[in-house]
Amino acid sequence: MSGRGPAGGSDHEAAMGLALAQARLAPEHGDVPVGAVVVGPEGTVLGAGRNTRERDGDPTAHAEVLALRAAAARVGSWRLSGATLVVTLEPCTMCAGALVLARVDRLVYGAVDDKAGAVGSLWDVVRDRRLNHRPEVISGVRAAECATLLADFFTARRRPPTG
Repeated sequence: MSGRGPAGGSDHEAAMGLALAQARLAPEHGDVPVGAVVVGPEGTVLGAGRNTRERDGDPTAHAEVLALRAAAARVGSWRLSGATLVVTLEPCTMCAGALVLARVDRLVYGAVDDKAGAVGSLWDVVRDRRLNHRPEVISGVRAAECATLLADFFTARRRPPTG
């Protein structure tokens, strides 16, 4: 799918670059490299996050949840209408539910998550007609770059220690 923003250009690719920068920081503490940013209607970054589950010992410390929390704190409301959540990996059920509850207008993600994805891979939480909010979904933005970052992380973890 296209990574073009509503006004044209490469808004989503640029925002994904910010999410990738967040993702690259996660392995410093042993966390899976997933990053997210919330972008407001005017293009301003409202919040950013990266996985910190290992660092913080918090099962809810996913990049998307942390970015949504930061954005809500910045705007002073849990309702993030008009915002776009940009994340390097297809959200899990928890994160998909959180972005629906936050009333995010648009979800942009890079790599597909065949093992835990809840935006079409295993489940499709964000398009469930029983829910009161369904964001627009744009997938595959800088997907190869996002997938490579994850693959490299897991390959390095499987490698036996040298020495």
